[in-house]
Amino acid sequence: MNKIGSYLAELRAPFFTGSIVPVVLGSAVAWRHGAAFDWSLFFLTLAGAVLIHAAANVMNDYYDHKSGTDAANTEFASPFTGGSRMIQKGLLSPREVFIEGVLLYAAGAAIGLWLAFTRGLPILYIGIIGTVTSFFYTAPPFKFVHRGAGEIFIALNFGLLPTLGAYYVQTQELSWIPVIASVPIAILIMLILYINEFQDHDADRSVGKNHWVVRLGRRRASFWYAVFLGIVYVSIAAGVLLKVVPTYALAALLTLPVAFKAVVTTRTNYDDPKALTPANAMTIKLHLIIGLIISASFLI
Repeated sequence: MNKIGSYLAELRAPFFTGSIVPVVLGSAVAWRHGAAFDWSLFFLTLAGAVLIHAAANVMNDYYDHKSGTDAANTEFASPFTGGSRMIQKGLLSPREVFIEGVLLYAAGAAIGLWLAFTRGLPILYIGIIGTVTSFFYTAPPFKFVHRGAGEIFIALNFGLLPTLGAYYVQTQELSWIPVIASVPIAILIMLILYINEFQDHDADRSVGKNHWVVRLGRRRASFWYAVFLGIVYVSIAAGVLLKVVPTYALAALLTLPVAFKAVVTTRTNYDDPKALTPANAMTIKLHLIIGLIISASFLI
């Protein structure tokens, strides 16, 4: 039972909102556009997205162990930073973690292939892009996050692609509407990764994991956190003005006080890992709440 608990902890399930929200959003857009909504397809899409997300989390832990970044991260590790620590605590071996990741990818890919066979080839292409880029996020030879491209792929794989994929599963059509609607949550999921990189900064820099926060430095990166968070609200307003996103989505502006507090916390404590932790939590909260508000706006 202890081993099962370790395998479950390795998944980092609290972060699954990152894959659940875009699937909900894409499905809500499809419902708004008159799709004959199929709940079984919705839950299959959700399961596939979560399995690939879990696989990416597990493989990220494995390759961060291989590169030494998690072992070097002794400054501060919280639920938001430093990985699951299952390998570092000796609860799972690197081999066990790798096998877990492979099995999760296989299960997610099986669902994706079935959806592609029954709903259409675009699901196959979306699945291939998401699976390959999530695996090579930290895996050699590409190591996208080491090259400063990790944040872009996070926005793509946990924002644009799953939203469009969930929409296509229900409608069997491609559209720019779910893509535009997904921009705020794509930026927010990227910001979840981005704010977590502050605490990992020193360890990541020591092993050449040169993501945006390492490249910018914590002080300048805190400024860009504020800029990106501002773009989230601009993108929501733009979607409404373009009549792509329903007016009800403007209810997301009610979260501005939380965003302001997150910015102040980041700008004030960018060099203090423990004091920065509330900003990590607030970014996750903003992603979930804003994603659900936009989804609800399409349903209303």
